[in-house]
Order: sequence, then C-alpha cells, then structure tokens
Amino acid sequence: MRGARGGVLRCIVEDAGEGGPAARVDDVVLSWADFGRTCAVGAGAVWKRRAGGGKPVFDPHGTLGRALWIGGGQWSGKSTVAHLLARRHGLTAYHYDFHDARGHDARRVAARARAREPLDGPSLEALWVGTTPAAMAEHALAEFRRRFEWALDDLRGLDSPRPVIAEGWGLRPELVAPLLESPRRMVVLVATEAFRQAQLQRMPRARRFARATEVSDPARAQANRLARDALVAREAAEQARRLGIRVIEVDGARDAAGVTDLVADAF
Repeated sequence: MRGARGGVLRCIVEDAGEGGPAARVDDVVLSWADFGRTCAVGAGAVWKRRAGGGKPVFDPHGTLGRALWIGGGQWSGKSTVAHLLARRHGLTAYHYDFHDARGHDARRVAARARAREPLDGPSLEALWVGTTPAAMAEHALAEFRRRFEWALDDLRGLDSPRPVIAEGWGLRPELVAPLLESPRRMVVLVATEAFRQAQLQRMPRARRFARATEVSDPARAQANRLARDALVAREAAEQARRLGIRVIEVDGARDAAGVTDLVADAF
C-alpha cells in the first residue's frame, strides 16, 4: 500500500488476510472490514482525501474529484441548468431526485427492515399535516446527510472522460465542500420569493400537494411543504456563503440559457 502524490491515496492489496494488523492509508487507519470492502478491487483503488481531514473517500474512477455540483432550493432551475450544461459541453448529468425516488427509496426500505420498522415509514398525515415546517426542515436536513452517501455510491459507479455535473437539492454545500478541490466547483441556486411564487403558478407539480387524497388537510400539507422548502433553501444559501461557494439568486430576469451562462462562468 502506498500514498500517491497530492490529495489522492492509492491502495494495493498485498495481504488482505483478516488476521493481520489494521491497514494504514497514509495517516488514516482503516479497520480490516473497511479495507477489505473498499480496497479488494486490487491495485489502483483510489482514495480521495477529504478537505479538513477525516476518513478518505473512495473514488475508484476519479468521478468525485472531477465532479461539478449544483445544489440549492426547490424550483430554482437546477435540473434544467445541469441538462443544458451537459448538452453544451458533453458532460454527464446526474439528477439526484431521479435516483432518490428510485434506488435510494429501496435503500430506505431496506434500512427500515433492518431496524424492524414499518416498511412504508411514517404516514403521510404525520409527515405533512401533523408537524411544523421547522420540524420538517430539520428532518429533511438529517435525511440529506444520510442519503448523501447513497448519492456518492451512484457517482462512484460512473466512469466518464469528462466531468459529471451533479445536481439536486439533497447535494448540500456542507456535505459537498469536503470533496471540493476548490469552492468554484459548486454553485448553489436559490429562487427569490417572487420567482418561487411564479414557479408555483406555472408548474402543476409545484402548485398542489401531489397526494392530496391521502391526507386530511391538503391545504395545510401544501403550506407546510412550501414553508419547509423555503427554510431548506435559506439554509443552503447560508451554508454556501459560509463556505465560500457561490450563490446565484434566480429571479426570472434571465431565461434558462442565461442562468446556465452564469453557472458556467462560475465554474
């Protein structure tokens, strides 16, 4: 096992027997369980050092190290901008929401099964009506932390000669920042309140609570949802500014192509 130059670590499995000492990757000690699970691919398995220390991140194809990231609030144009950037520059786009509603949901169900919890999780009534926006925002931020590792797993499986552009509201600045070689590799998009209201009128999926027939008070569920989204967006902007990551406020003055130009310039 040897350290590579710079912030990347490479491990070569010479003896993966469980009876030996713990494997040392530079100055970070991994248990044999961790080492065997992540380094057993053999020579060339790549580790990326986290900014600020901590356990290195497994990055077998260098995808995480080369990625560009778009985070931020709901309805701010993240998916559209990532799509346009991918088409303009031949990038690979990763859409967090698509994976979160599919593969990540299966992992959530599996986690509930292991914990002997109801597989469907809390009821919609409890999640959207019998709560407060502040509690919902706190829960969302905690879930983002847990599900971020699943997003990293998705990205690790991508092997592209060009950077991946990863977008999604679950890609939080405080979670992405330790992976960045420079804060310029991430942008946070946040809709102004006026633009958010315009989006709510323009987009049917934003305008109403999707599962209205399954809760006792759809109006309250929708109000809670919108208030939660505003809190989560504000938190993303605050964290980004604290970390030196650029925040772009989307106010509708520029069309999608114009916002994409701003994001491209920021990168």
